[in-house]
Amino acid sequence: MKSGYALVQNFTNSRIGRFFVCCLRFLARGYRALVLNSQVFGAINYLNSALAAGATLFACAFALSTFDRWHRRGQPQELAWTIAMILFALGSAALWWAESTGWSMITFRVFFLAGAVLNVPWLALGTVYLLTNRGVADRLRDLLVVLSAFSVGVISVAPTKKSMQPGEFPTARELFGILPRTMAAIGSGIPALVIIVGALWSTWRVVRAKSPSFMSSNPRIVSSPRRLATGNVLIAVGTLVLSASGSLGGRLGKDRAFAVTLLTGLVVLFLGFLIASNSTRNERKLSSDD
Repeated sequence: MKSGYALVQNFTNSRIGRFFVCCLRFLARGYRALVLNSQVFGAINYLNSALAAGATLFACAFALSTFDRWHRRGQPQELAWTIAMILFALGSAALWWAESTGWSMITFRVFFLAGAVLNVPWLALGTVYLLTNRGVADRLRDLLVVLSAFSVGVISVAPTKKSMQPGEFPTARELFGILPRTMAAIGSGIPALVIIVGALWSTWRVVRAKSPSFMSSNPRIVSSPRRLATGNVLIAVGTLVLSASGSLGGRLGKDRAFAVTLLTGLVVLFLGFLIASNSTRNERKLSSDD
């Protein structure tokens, strides 16, 4: 049985893993040159910036991993996860930039759209593909595409209540009206519940020696029930962590809470994905490359 450490080590030794390490070194050098050694930027919250940078890099690594699997296997849930991780990377990068240079309205709109409205729904779509019928999931995907385009339009042109303060972490309640805030609440709440319930349901099915899918026309065969259960629990925990920024805001500060929960949640999700994705296979015979 492969341990979580062995799975991470295999990833870092792969082509995508080596590319990720190169990107990490490149971004570290660029960050040092543009931020740490620059007199242009004023007061910088170095810890928040570093946390947001780490979240961005983990989201990029996650996206590369799921994209590689989708390219080789063509599974729709892996494409949905890739889109979700790209959105997580955009939201984290916006937070990274804002913590390094100061907030602007464009930066906050990108952060709010990618990090609060769209990312969790696309992540939940992957869960729907895993647990339900392909036709149902495809219809939800088409609806999500339309809603995503609508969200981009709304957030891009939403009027603001006050001007942006570069050194102050803004909140949607202070800046936006009811529609953008409602979209964020729905986009983060219901999909997060789908992910958590889906992960726990899959774990329960595995414990009872049943297929983790309950409506899928292409059921999965579990090669390691214990590892799949561990991965599902990590996915549920990672989703809970990503949803905990509000409760941590009072203790750590709003920007610190977002940075901490983004990095921690993405790391836990990534580990859960690496463990769970190597514990099942589709009923159809996969090629040797898979």
